Amino acid sequence: MTRNRITDEEALAFHLEPSPGKFEISATVPMTTQRDLSLAYSPGVAVPCEAIAQNPELAYDYTNKGNLVAVISNGTAVLGLGNLGALASKPVMEGKSVLFKRFADVNSIDIELDTEDTEAFINAVKLMGPTFGGINLEDIKAPECFIIEQRLKEEMDIPVFHDDQHGTAVICAAGLINALHISGKKIEDVRIVLNGAGAAGIACLELLKAMGAKHNNCIMCDTKGVIYQGRTEGMNQWKSAHAATTELRSLEEAMNGADVFLGVSVKGAVTPDMVASMADNPVIFAMANPDPEITPEEAHAVRMDAIVATGRSDYPNQVNNVLGFPYLFRGALDINARAINDEMKIACAHALANLAREDVPDEVAVAYGKTLSFGRDYIIPTPFDPRLIWRIPPAVARAGMDTGAARRPIIDMDAYELNLKSRMDPTANILRGINARARTAQARMIFAEGDDPRVLRAAVTYQRSGLGKALVVGRPDDVKNKLEEAGMSDAVRELEVVNAANTKHLETYKNFLYGRLQRRGQDHKDIHRLAARDRHVFGALMLAHGHGDGLVTGATRKSAHVLERINHVFDANAKHGAAGITALMHKGRIVFIADTLVHEWPDENDLANIAESGAAVARHMGLEPRVAFVSFSTFGYPVSERAEKMHLAPTVLDGRGVDFEYEGEMTVDVALNVTAQKQYPFSRLTGPANILVVPARHSASISVKLMQEMAGATVIGPILTGLDKSIQLCSTAATANDILNMAILSACKVGG
Repeated sequence: MTRNRITDEEALAFHLEPSPGKFEISATVPMTTQRDLSLAYSPGVAVPCEAIAQNPELAYDYTNKGNLVAVISNGTAVLGLGNLGALASKPVMEGKSVLFKRFADVNSIDIELDTEDTEAFINAVKLMGPTFGGINLEDIKAPECFIIEQRLKEEMDIPVFHDDQHGTAVICAAGLINALHISGKKIEDVRIVLNGAGAAGIACLELLKAMGAKHNNCIMCDTKGVIYQGRTEGMNQWKSAHAATTELRSLEEAMNGADVFLGVSVKGAVTPDMVASMADNPVIFAMANPDPEITPEEAHAVRMDAIVATGRSDYPNQVNNVLGFPYLFRGALDINARAINDEMKIACAHALANLAREDVPDEVAVAYGKTLSFGRDYIIPTPFDPRLIWRIPPAVARAGMDTGAARRPIIDMDAYELNLKSRMDPTANILRGINARARTAQARMIFAEGDDPRVLRAAVTYQRSGLGKALVVGRPDDVKNKLEEAGMSDAVRELEVVNAANTKHLETYKNFLYGRLQRRGQDHKDIHRLAARDRHVFGALMLAHGHGDGLVTGATRKSAHVLERINHVFDANAKHGAAGITALMHKGRIVFIADTLVHEWPDENDLANIAESGAAVARHMGLEPRVAFVSFSTFGYPVSERAEKMHLAPTVLDGRGVDFEYEGEMTVDVALNVTAQKQYPFSRLTGPANILVVPARHSASISVKLMQEMAGATVIGPILTGLDKSIQLCSTAATANDILNMAILSACKVGG
């Protein structure tokens, strides 16, 4: 399997650009007029203040408390890096906050407390209680983490959750439920061996015992061997609670005949001989990161009947905390919970286990590039399963209500599930799916402008991300110098640099080009200059002859110039059905604008062609197309000859019998706004349009750039369609990430 390689430079750039850090805060109310300011602050703010003073529960109505979690650490156990201190832990805590938002639409603030004094830490967190709806503790070393969490749970009236402990435990439990189901065993009968007596290991055993595992069937091991009744060396109160009555003294002895191994320890802790000694259908959760106690390959080499899970994304059955904490907090916040109790964690585990047994949606299969179905290699849902958001929080909320943890029980669970479905940003899953398809395609991508540092950074990232082979058009010495200037000198040996001087195909390219252009006023000298000196033409010739699978260009010259060059090699023009479709992503919506690249002033037939191209792009990106032909008029009013073609274009599609929704002409608000659409009940659109076909290229360009500059929309494109080869053009203002996105679209043949 292709591994994703990340360099130090890429990691630092990701956290630096486009602005330092990984998130920002924006207002949810208007703040433009004096009246807005008066309502938001003085004197209007006094009213909710007085209401909350009289009834503290109203804080959940009038403030953001009910959807706000604090991610808090002192940096004493940062990832696998140890005690880096509070400040150095901030990137991790920011990352956790971003995950809360991405996966469960939970707002989160990271807080780094600069103290290793347990009492000072507890007091600081406790004093912040009125601000938040929940507390997520992170990267705090043991045993202090046990003391801190227990005290805060006792002294605060909001959920306090140490994810390093309980997040791992919940996902481990979910996977074990299904692993035991497949192997035909029951949790109360199996013998479990745990290696790693830290926070996560202890939490795993505690939760499994709460689910029915027998105390003396659970053997906990640490670096000194089995934790048994009577042991005194290296013990503490938390280990002692799990000391078993047993004669076993070493991990090797404990593994003999064991049904389940749980590892939260170190690479290589488990040997093939240990696996061979386990019971039939052994379950092995080797969760050490970044390298497991034993790899799936090593385990299966001696036991094909083993069910293996790890903490890594490049193996099946990843035990990933992101499957748990966002949805546990989502459910807890939505019932204004006082705590996250064992019953809520167990409900989360069972909901995850049940979800893995169901048919996997097509979009998940597309995203992962393979068909997934319940079995030995799929016992835990994938983190990008779109059903998680509306399946897991309701289970958590029900358990919270049943156990008295809820301040505000949910009355209508069906309405709650619908609300959860609407919370998530669909564009995230779309982009995830495209990335996964590109990784499966493994396309040889031609980056035509190897003289530009942005292009080189995109090419390096494309290849190191495991997306395929990057072919850079440029001079080797120039590429080397620019990579060194960008701090990526180690990438020089990785990229394949191609040019007219080092290819054996130049004469073939020139003969092909002469055959196309000899009757367009181009002689042999002109052809040589184009093929040997113009990198846009050279890249297109490589693609035309199958010496690459996709082409990305346009970062250094205006799109009109680049398109003209590409037309020397391909028929990328209006006459031959080419079109440019630009995707706008903004506040969870995606809308395609067409044509933004090729047609200067299309007629009704051209507009119909553009609509079909837009529909194809939308379907490539996992959307069901709804096309609106937009104008300044709606269904013929006001009358204008300039809008006539927009009125006629739908009738052209009527004659073609296309299989997607379309309507027009109409104004943009009628196309996108459900309320405005209700004024036209005869409209064929069943919802907001996601493809806007505009009257001309200039109006398309104005629309895209206005949305980009004024609204901050994310722009992908224009996506070039209508060619038999996959070519994508960047803008001259493109960042390295923009160029990479276009390469990914080209690899997926979106628009092809």
